[in-house]
Amino acid sequence: LVRARFGVVGPFGGLAVAKGLAGSPVDVVVVDSNNFHTFQPLLYQVATAGLDAADIAHPVRGIVARHRNADVRMGRVTWIDLEARRVDLDEGPSLEYDHLVVAAGAVTNTYGIPGIAEHGFGLKSVGDALALRAHVLRQFERAAVNPQLIDDGALTFVIGGGGPTGVELAGGLTELVERVLVKDFPSLDVRRARVVLVEPTERVLGAFPTSLSNSARRVLARRGVEVVLGVGVSRADEKSVELTDGSVVPTATLVWTAGVTASPLAAVLAEQLGEGALTRGGRVVVERDLTLPGHPEVSVIGDLAAATGDHGDPLPQLAPVAVQAGALVARNVVAGLEGRPSEDFRYVDRGSMATIGRHAAVAQLPGGIRLRGTVGWLSWLLLHLVMLVGFRNRVNVLVNWAWSYLTYDRASRLILDDDRTRTVPDESK
Repeated sequence: LVRARFGVVGPFGGLAVAKGLAGSPVDVVVVDSNNFHTFQPLLYQVATAGLDAADIAHPVRGIVARHRNADVRMGRVTWIDLEARRVDLDEGPSLEYDHLVVAAGAVTNTYGIPGIAEHGFGLKSVGDALALRAHVLRQFERAAVNPQLIDDGALTFVIGGGGPTGVELAGGLTELVERVLVKDFPSLDVRRARVVLVEPTERVLGAFPTSLSNSARRVLARRGVEVVLGVGVSRADEKSVELTDGSVVPTATLVWTAGVTASPLAAVLAEQLGEGALTRGGRVVVERDLTLPGHPEVSVIGDLAAATGDHGDPLPQLAPVAVQAGALVARNVVAGLEGRPSEDFRYVDRGSMATIGRHAAVAQLPGGIRLRGTVGWLSWLLLHLVMLVGFRNRVNVLVNWAWSYLTYDRASRLILDDDRTRTVPDESK
């Protein structure tokens, strides 16, 4: 029996595939540019000093260590040759495959707005979160030395995008300032700090029901966040952000959470597949079973895939979609080995959640159940603990959350890197 060579490229969905193939007669190689898996939903807590980077990251080799048929290759994919069934990496030899799963995710989309790539901070990786945390803390250190910098926007933090990441970051920053930094800087008028959330549509959390969206906006406003709706960012520089209504906000900090686009690997596949391979959002068109048209040996899942729901609507670029897709691909591979037909992908929406901070969250669950306030917040805490990879990570996060809740303190207030003014990669072009 010749064991099939199975390649997996990507995080959430890729690991779901590897897990689903554990014990199957295939040799699995997981390829990732990092040697760790990042739990992206909690990146904002690293950025706001609530958690350490190690709390939300887990070594990939440790995750697949119990899978005897799995190996790991650290490297960045530079090319996928569909005809030769070969994956080229930036270092080391190429990988040949019998079946390939591409789950490379998405990157920040600046939409070509001038200045965002040069002066904005992204929040898609551990490096982004650590850079933003160091920058925020450094702004307070600078203002403590020269309080006049506050007038120039040193303590004004503009967040572009009112989706879950933007809302959660706004809530986290507000808690960091009002609960922690106000005690760290007793001689500084910390209450002059501003958190400005800019959303070009008419409401935050646009994917949520209107009632939950409005509830989140009211909580943000009560907690001091300046919510600007119906206005977008038109340009940015190192000292200010200009909005589409012509107003200018003096600031040294713009965090861009307003959009994502498919990984550049989508263009690599499209170059070989031809016209019509990508949707307007840059995602790869796939069959109902998530394989590439004309290439049933290649599956594309997660943020990279233009998978659709039962009514033909594109599925959201969320981790649960990628995980369910990864599980389906693993089942289909096993079915193929056993001579059974593959099944189509049907996403089961188990709901959406977003937290604004202590005792405040909104959740839309199956069956029309809507939660908010303390109940929603506790549900959010429990879900994210369960979804974390690794027992140690769950314990560390639980202890950190309990400590923060009881003491109103955040221990991860360390400035560990050099100041950075450009952290949004210009990958949307």
